[in-house]
Formats: sequence, structure tokens, C-alpha cells
Amino acid sequence: MIFKNFLNIKNNKRIKKDFLNLLKDQPPVFETLKSTYKYSYSNKAISKYKKFTNIRVIGMGGSILGTEAIYNFLKKKIKKKLTFVNNLNSNADYFKDKNINLNLIISKSGNTLETITNANVLIKNRERNIIITEDKDSYLTHLATKLKAEIFEHKNYVGGRYSVLSEVGMLPAELMNLNESKFKQFNNLIKNKVFVKNLVNNVAATLNLIKGGKHTSIILNYDEQSENLFKWYQQLIAESLGKKSKGLLPIVSSMPKDNHSLMQLYLDGPKKSFYTFFDVSDNKVIKINNGNILSSHKYLRNQSIERIKQSQMLATEKVFKSKKIPFRSFRVLKRNEKSLGELFCFFILETVLLGRALNVNPFDQPSVELIKKETKKILTQGITKNNF
Repeated sequence: MIFKNFLNIKNNKRIKKDFLNLLKDQPPVFETLKSTYKYSYSNKAISKYKKFTNIRVIGMGGSILGTEAIYNFLKKKIKKKLTFVNNLNSNADYFKDKNINLNLIISKSGNTLETITNANVLIKNRERNIIITEDKDSYLTHLATKLKAEIFEHKNYVGGRYSVLSEVGMLPAELMNLNESKFKQFNNLIKNKVFVKNLVNNVAATLNLIKGGKHTSIILNYDEQSENLFKWYQQLIAESLGKKSKGLLPIVSSMPKDNHSLMQLYLDGPKKSFYTFFDVSDNKVIKINNGNILSSHKYLRNQSIERIKQSQMLATEKVFKSKKIPFRSFRVLKRNEKSLGELFCFFILETVLLGRALNVNPFDQPSVELIKKETKKILTQGITKNNF
């Protein structure tokens, strides 16, 4: 992975100190980032499920976004079909799928409203089922008994948005026949001077930008297979830092498509944002048909779709520089478990360090719980004119 255009902040001693302290006093969730992490499942326990080729994953937020990111990013390596049920949608196509042979239901609490609703509607008796949830009395633990489902523990110290390298993301990855161990890059990365320097500089630069009134982080994503990676990132940043009237609003822009809709605003609109350019170089090469190129556009001859896209990215970076718009760039050279594991690790470390620097707890989400309580109250009392 190549880091480019990261702002070089000389006054980053505080973040360096925070990083060293973080390594000394590691949050329990960091155990999931390491190759030594002990899963609640064994290879023997899940081996019988690896034969299934049409898998439905039911979950919400951090219980499913990481798995979607893995499937989307590494789809060319995966020979199975995974269907993701991650919202309440009565018109969704997944209601028509009659070929599901394995359900994977994930909820930390075991009581997530949308998850238990979708499980109730979708699961049929003929299907096999795996449930990942905390080891406590809940709707899903009772459902596991009723369905005679295999149940694996979701560790109670692992919050959903930090769970991608725990059972929550790695069990599905193993069902996809991916190499779980290659995702675990934490121990290598914290010893990598280039990685640590870029991480520390990035956090210091982000804090400077926030202090300067920039609270919107816009991802300019040039790799469609990373779309779900940045949906995972959106939750990680927004839910971890959005407290005490602080935080960042992460927005994902699909490039180069958004050159033709949003780019004018990015370049000449309010200067309240900073940007991340992202691309993966390891894509299929599809070349232009030279026979159909007009003489007026001969510069397109012998070009490929990837080369044109990369040229657009470099050109956009150049314009951003000329307009003094703050940005950073990631370029992933190889699409595999290792590079995706490095990205997960970078973004998790970045988020926790930003939380410490902003004096917010990056591991809770207190206000979201209020909506859950109000929803239960309305469902219990019924919808009336007063509350509609």
C-alpha cells in the first residue's frame, strides 16, 4: 500500500505519545487484530459448513458491514454467492431467492430489532443456520435452540464496528475459503516505521483540520469493489467520534462518476471539507478498441480503462493541489487479504487515536440507544395520531 500527499505535521509529538501509550495500554478489542486471537469457533466446528455455496448473512451495522467489505473487495477470489440482508425492505430481491442453503445471523446483543425481524421472515426450516451473538439470554439464543442452530460467541468486549477481524468477519471469510491469518497484520504494522509515521502524521493533520473548522471527510473512491469498505469506514468514524458535539461526517463519492455531479462543489464550494483519494491498481486490464477511435482523440489509442481512470485521479489530485484543498491518497497495489487487513488496521488505529485526542470514548454509541427505546415504546403502544 502506498500513502501519498499526507500532510506533514511537524508538531505531532502528542500523537506519537498517544500512539505509544495506546500500544502499552491496548483496548481489549485490539486482541481481535492479532494473529494470536482465540476465536469462539474451531476449524473443525465450521468445516462442515464450507460446502455451502449460497449463503445469506443477516445483520445490521458492524455485524455485517465488515463481511460485506470483505466479499466486495475480494469478490474475484470467492466462488460462492453471499446475499446480505442489512435493512428493512419489503421489496428486496432477497425475498425471491429460493436457493439459500445456509443462514448466518449476527447480532452482538442478540436483540437487534431489524435482525430478528428479517430472521423471522426469511429463515425456512430446510436451511442450516449459524448464529453469532453474546453468551447471554437473548432472542437469538432462544432462536438458536428452536432452529437447532450452531451458535458461536460474540465476545462482549468487541463492539460491532470493531468486530471485522473477530468471529463476526473472520468466520464468514473462512466460509468464503479466504485465508483468515493473512488479514491479521497488526503485529507487523506497529513495527513498520513507514506505516507508523503515516498513521501519526495523518491523525495530527486531521486534528489540525478539525480545529480549523473542517468537519466533513470526503472519500473519493476510484475502486468500485471498495464501496462497502467505505460503508464500513463511515460507521467506524461517525459512530466512534460523533459525541459531545464533536466528530466527522464521512461521505463517500464514487469516482470518476462524481466528476460529473459533485466535483464542482468540491472544488469551488464551501471550504469545510478534506479529502481521501483511494484506488486499487490490481484490476483487470481492458483496452480501448483503436479501430473505433477518431483522429481527434488519438491520445486514447492503446489506452486501457484503468489507465484512463488513474490519469483522471492524478489530474484531480493536481487540481486539488493547485487550489490548496487538503487531501491524502491511498493506492493499494495488490488486492488480497493482506492489503485489506492493513486497511482495516489503519482505519481502526486512526479512529481510536482520534477519539483519544478529541476526548471522546470511541467505543460507545449512547444516543443510538435512545432510538431503540422509543421504537420499542411505539411498537408496544401502537402508532397513533399523536406520535405519527
